[in-house]
Amino acid sequence: MKNYLLPLFVLSLILSACSSGSSSPSIVGTWKLTAYGPADSPMPAVSDAEATITFDVNGTLSGNGGCNSLGGDYKVNNNQITFGPIMSTLMGCDEPRMTQEGVVRQVMDETATFQIEGNTLTILKSDTVLIFALVAAE
Repeated sequence: MKNYLLPLFVLSLILSACSSGSSSPSIVGTWKLTAYGPADSPMPAVSDAEATITFDVNGTLSGNGGCNSLGGDYKVNNNQITFGPIMSTLMGCDEPRMTQEGVVRQVMDETATFQIEGNTLTILKSDTVLIFALVAAE
């Protein structure tokens, strides 16, 4: 029996060392919209519209698209993010804010792909992109 314990212990150490360094960056945290629009030429976010999204560890999100508050559920699977029904307030704002918010809502309709590089979150759906900067990790 003793002859099996040492190899099993060594094997468990090797396996735990292999898996510990391969975690992907987490989407959990607060992100500020910095650019949006066509993937090949996104435009800067509206400067006076604080568009943010907070993803929490329980799979819920909250934020502001630049005009209206929004909230809902999300689920991450590899590089796919699936949004549940997104609820929002119904205020009217000026044209630039409403355009920006429309793009945000369009991308957050059902499933999109996402990528995190450093402190930048990119969410892509079809040929439309949302680019966020990390404000606060959780």
